[in-house]
Amino acid sequence: MGLCVLACVVTPAAAHELQRPSFGGGAPVAHHAASVKHDRQVVAFFAKHRWLLSDPRFAREAKRELSSHRRRLAVAQRRLAQARSVQATRESRAHNRERVRRLAVAATPQAVICRVFGPYCVEAVRVAHCESRLTTDAQNGEYLGLFQMGSTARRLFGHGDSAEEQARAALRFFVRSGSDWGPWTCKPL
Repeated sequence: MGLCVLACVVTPAAAHELQRPSFGGGAPVAHHAASVKHDRQVVAFFAKHRWLLSDPRFAREAKRELSSHRRRLAVAQRRLAQARSVQATRESRAHNRERVRRLAVAATPQAVICRVFGPYCVEAVRVAHCESRLTTDAQNGEYLGLFQMGSTARRLFGHGDSAEEQARAALRFFVRSGSDWGPWTCKPL
């Protein structure tokens, strides 16, 4: 019976050794968690069946297997911790990107302009209010958006559908013009 028990422990261990993790998504965490579980089970088995370590028929192979699984357990635990850390970092970054996206969508054009223009916030809001009544889809001939930028200015400094994109384009135009509101018809009072 002892030989059968040892064979049952060694065979899954040999098959387990052939498996390699496929890195992507949660696969590393699942793989390393399975390795930790398996190696713990083998170590626990030998803890409950100490006689295998002293029986001359099985001692050499049992000690080799126990030593091997202890080493692999330490490695698997370290890799599991690293994989969990990487996964947590990815999830945190994804959560932060989603949070930023939600804030950008929920923010008013005025709040976006203030965030983009910083110390020029009050002036920029006044110009945008005069130019478009703070409407991102405002249009007057070739002039579009919050800051009513013409086609040439949009080509040079960018543009977009969101208040964020339009404010950043206007800031580039503003900085390029020497931090002067000269290019706009409306001026801050």
